[in-house]
Amino acid sequence: MRRAIKLQREQSCSSLRKLRAMKIVFCCTNTKAEPWLEGFRQALPGVDIWEWQATPEGQAPKLADHAVVWSPPQSFIDEQTQLQNLFNIGAGVDALLKLNLPSSLNIVRLNDAGMSVQMSEYVCHAVIRYFREFNQYEKDTQEKRWSYRKPSLRSEFSVGVLGAGVLGSKVAQALQQFEFPVNVWSRSPKQLAGVKSFTGPDQLPAFLNATRVLVNLLPLTPDTENILNHANLSQLQAGSFLINVARGKHVVDQDLLNLLDQGHMAGATLDVFRVEPLPQDHAFWKHPKVVVTPHTSARTLREESVAQIASKIQAVYAGQPIEGRVDKVRGY
Repeated sequence: MRRAIKLQREQSCSSLRKLRAMKIVFCCTNTKAEPWLEGFRQALPGVDIWEWQATPEGQAPKLADHAVVWSPPQSFIDEQTQLQNLFNIGAGVDALLKLNLPSSLNIVRLNDAGMSVQMSEYVCHAVIRYFREFNQYEKDTQEKRWSYRKPSLRSEFSVGVLGAGVLGSKVAQALQQFEFPVNVWSRSPKQLAGVKSFTGPDQLPAFLNATRVLVNLLPLTPDTENILNHANLSQLQAGSFLINVARGKHVVDQDLLNLLDQGHMAGATLDVFRVEPLPQDHAFWKHPKVVVTPHTSARTLREESVAQIASKIQAVYAGQPIEGRVDKVRGY
């Protein structure tokens, strides 16, 4: 017993020594670094962490063991030749997968870190806005018109969540609280209580046919880019709605606009776009059936993210498994 306790203490001390010798570089585009650096210094006392700056030509770069990243440039990857893990401060890793990464370099994404609650709030708000026709009441209010609309049948207002990962599953569960019929579609089978699941390409048409409000939470991969095109969106129920909170490149913009103009689709709430910020001359800005928000459906919460990433780094040095490792072939 004493020998086991002694061995455990020695292993703990060894992990702590390794942790304190660790070097972490922070490279997050359009992100103020200092609050993040201070957070990691508090969470991982003694760790050497710094913000990356391109090394001047002729000088040797300071190399790190791990990196905390968001949309880093290829030059960062090329310079940091000793990295073991890239800890992404968001859920989406499509920007990383575009880079030329060493096969030995792991990508680790955030599991949640407060994003699922925000995403659920955003989606539920948009669904209820359409179901209760608050968008139409807003127009009436602007015209000082006092009017009522016939209540919609909840049983006929089915919501389909495209993508049943961590965020998609939480959103599907949140929608159930309002007693909407909820379906999910995913690449691999998923079992969620009270939710009907569709799996794989063969079941996508049936999923779309059963959907009045489509919520997109797919990862962006070569297989899912442009998936929200005319062929697929036209399979939604007449008078359908789209809520896109995943990536702008999932949507073929002109196909969506055409279906809105033709009346097959009744509205779209879009939080993500092919080009961000959305160009001033884009048709989405002034289309009467489109609601635009500035990629704000689920913001990265710094304190929660620092705590989660720090915990994963500690687990690495303790030889424990960590959640959120990305399959670079599948893209998520």
